[in-house]
Amino acid sequence: MKIMPTNKIGILGFGCVGQGLYDVLQDNQQLEVARICVRDKNKERKLPASAFTFDAQELLQDESLVILTELISNPEEALVLIRQALEAGKTVVSANKKAVAENLPELIALQQKYGSRLLYEAAVCGSIPILRTLEAYYADEPMQEVSGILNGSSNYILTKLDTEGCSYEEALRQAQELGFAEADPTLDVAGHDALHKICIIAAHAFGVLVDVKEVLRFGIAGITAEDIDLAHKLGARIKLVASAKYNVVQQLEVQVLPTFVWPDNELYYVQHEFNGVVLEAKYAGSQFLKGRGAGSHPTGSAVWADVTAALKGYKYTYPKLKPVKTQLADDTIQIYLRLDGEKCIPNLRWQEVVSFGVSLNKVQLVGKIKRSELMQHQAYLEGCDGFVATLPSGVSLNAFVQKAIQHEQVTA
Repeated sequence: MKIMPTNKIGILGFGCVGQGLYDVLQDNQQLEVARICVRDKNKERKLPASAFTFDAQELLQDESLVILTELISNPEEALVLIRQALEAGKTVVSANKKAVAENLPELIALQQKYGSRLLYEAAVCGSIPILRTLEAYYADEPMQEVSGILNGSSNYILTKLDTEGCSYEEALRQAQELGFAEADPTLDVAGHDALHKICIIAAHAFGVLVDVKEVLRFGIAGITAEDIDLAHKLGARIKLVASAKYNVVQQLEVQVLPTFVWPDNELYYVQHEFNGVVLEAKYAGSQFLKGRGAGSHPTGSAVWADVTAALKGYKYTYPKLKPVKTQLADDTIQIYLRLDGEKCIPNLRWQEVVSFGVSLNKVQLVGKIKRSELMQHQAYLEGCDGFVATLPSGVSLNAFVQKAIQHEQVTA
């Protein structure tokens, strides 16, 4: 006998994630989808017209809904809807990482004031339960570092460049056809998506509410086959890695940068649209989590996990939240910089720099530089299609250059 659902859920948005959630909901009898709010009245959809509404207020004011899922793409509109729902004391599940990351202090305050709940696991690492892990397992243990591949779209592109020798344009096209990248992929390939995710993670791992504008960020849009080839010569791969960690003087470093990763790092083996996260705890040591980070069903599954948790009364407690603003570290990092042509080199204040591969058509440098100095020239470097990647602190700059030159001489 079919069990009739006794609870109703409202869905705001029916794109990739919304459709994935709807598919997951069809496999259980716990919830009935009341209505789905969409914007485009003329778009063809697989469900009957009666399943949809074009007025978000119809869902926001429906007292019969036990859960409201916010799955629209526009972060400004998403924030308005989330804010209104929380002020009404509702339980909201969101996958909008930009809306959450850039407004987390306000969203926490609204939950505390109105007794509402907001869960957003799906906004961070797709199918990986990273926030639940940090909130539950590591709630009372100091974290040293959280680093990972947090964007499935860019990781898919880098995998294609690394393993098949595809051009950047071809790899991006494939990612878009498979639904891993949006028609406008800027948020993914420029590192903004990973930036929002690591800022959310920092709140749960370290109790720090990070202002996204204060974080060093570079993406993969400027990468070329030359950069991939250099990584191969060094026995490494280039991955877009987001990280938050305490340095030796216990200042929090947060960054999103393409990174040279060697086989002794778990992230070296995270390929295609998968995400991977390395957790370093003070006493528990290292843990590694891996799962699909992009796609309709993996992300829809993460939304469903939040929905079922909310039905059981789960909420974030932010056990490590600090009452005052934390100043992020402005320490020195090691980077690789490749530019097309000597005329493009900005006047960077290097602490140490070694050049190689210099010609009229390209410049390759490795060196040490302050984060704030690099951030000041970020717009220029991105504007001239420069490529920036970081090197682990244990890698010697001279050894890096010597190995690269030796391979050039052998293959010449």
